[in-house]
Amino acid sequence: MRDDRLLNYLHLHFIVFIWGFTAVLGALISIGSVPLVWWRMSMAVVLILLYLKWKAIPIGPKRDVSLSRKRILSFVLAGFVIALHWVTFFGAIKVSNVSITLAMMSTGAFFTAVLEPLFTPKKFVGYELIFGLVIIAALYYIFHVEGDYLMGMILGLVSALLSAIFSIMNVSWAKAHPPSVISFYELLGGVGLLSIYFLFQPGEFVLPAKLLVMDWVWLGVLASVCTAYAFIASVKVMKFLSAYTVMLTINLEPVYGIILAFLILGDVEQMTPQFYVGAGVILTVILTNGILKNRRRKKSQSELEKE
Repeated sequence: MRDDRLLNYLHLHFIVFIWGFTAVLGALISIGSVPLVWWRMSMAVVLILLYLKWKAIPIGPKRDVSLSRKRILSFVLAGFVIALHWVTFFGAIKVSNVSITLAMMSTGAFFTAVLEPLFTPKKFVGYELIFGLVIIAALYYIFHVEGDYLMGMILGLVSALLSAIFSIMNVSWAKAHPPSVISFYELLGGVGLLSIYFLFQPGEFVLPAKLLVMDWVWLGVLASVCTAYAFIASVKVMKFLSAYTVMLTINLEPVYGIILAFLILGDVEQMTPQFYVGAGVILTVILTNGILKNRRRKKSQSELEKE
């Protein structure tokens, strides 16, 4: 069991590395955030559907009695959340840059720590209030020194909040249903939500003919590797890892992403030293919180074994 947990933890790190590259792809693709997410999710839905057919995995309540219509609706609603998360995520990249966006995304673990006790049996830990205040102070510092990127920071924080909500929603489902089925309905729900948006804002939709050749290449990588594969794999590892562990590991995404962005995009990603100080404080607090939580968990397990 311990080896399985370690393998899934390493697998999660690989997925997070891929997600770090996702941010770079968002900067490379020329279209706006809403059509970008629509194309990403639509292409991923097709790929996952082909995978489900190939593996003969049932996707309807008639063939899988554990998959009720109510549960499918829950998946679809979660798809709304992940669609809005990606729209705000890529929106933040478009109006600022990868570094700003990923720094804001690192607050996701803090949001998870606050929200998880409200929706799960887990209890709120007192010292997390102090950590929260430190994070707020670091964010204020970044807002002050990087005021030109204010809208990107706000969108990044909203995206981090939505990511935390999505993570909490998925943990319980991942233990009861195939990850590919969950991913299929969630992505389908996101496509449906954005399709409704385009009915009211048709001018924002980007037709296939308007996409550049490199847009198709990057969208293909984004939909297959960074979405279809990473989405199924991330839901699968949630069978073995808690929501907080998942979100904590995801906080390494800024590290991977900022390094990749600087190597691929160059000087456009160069930030002030003050920005890196603020981002470093946030990441340090989040990682420290994770270490303390892990120690508390081990201590609780040790006490139970003694009893």
